[in-house]
Amino acid sequence: MLEKEQISVILVSERATMEFAQILFDVLEPGNVVALTGDLGAGKSFLARALLRVAADNPDLEVPSPTFSLVQNYDLHGQTYLHADLYRLSDASEADELGLFDDPDAILLVEWPERLPELAARTTYTISLHLISEMLEGRTLHVGGAPHRLEKLAPMLESGSDSGIKLI
Repeated sequence: MLEKEQISVILVSERATMEFAQILFDVLEPGNVVALTGDLGAGKSFLARALLRVAADNPDLEVPSPTFSLVQNYDLHGQTYLHADLYRLSDASEADELGLFDDPDAILLVEWPERLPELAARTTYTISLHLISEMLEGRTLHVGGAPHRLEKLAPMLESGSDSGIKLI
């Protein structure tokens, strides 16, 4: 049994980030909430877009940024996905109007989740992305969650070590 509540990897390229999106997709279940945190420009939107493209089975799926609309809704193969960017949320009370929790089976991808503190209790996975440096391509990615959830994820990440995903 995995006892830690976080797994850390280095994603050495955009391709590795796309492969991580596939791995994450494989463990997501209806109703899961994925909180995406990290530095500005670290790849939160890129990861969310990659995951939605995997879910659609369409690498060319247009995935507009939810920065101004705050939420984009997708129905992909019978599963609802909501991609939210809460950066512009000025008050947590505004979140009620977004309908984030209207469908209990929707998979919710949330950038800037710290703008909505009540989200923490509902979060299945917290993914934190950070640039390694401005000089080098790549980023560190930390996945937090309940140990039983990380147990499913860990072996898949270990097998991805040849693809540019390096456990740290």
